[in-house]
Amino acid sequence: MIKIDYEKCCWKEGKCTQCSCKGTCEGCVEVCPTEALERKQIIEFHEDKCTGCGACVEACKHGAITLKL
Repeated sequence: MIKIDYEKCCWKEGKCTQCSCKGTCEGCVEVCPTEALERKQIIEFHEDKCTGCGACVEACKHGAITLKL
């Protein structure tokens, strides 16, 4: 499973606030093969869908996602 540090996360209040993607982010949500992450006002995590593959950890440019041990 993963842990999201919302202080580091670039997605806040329904938009990207830290990078230059202009709303076409290709980060954690897009690489998740099981759709365990969803963009809402914040990045929502659906633990029941997560396989712990770590793709989102690698995709996050801000180090906001880590694997829980």
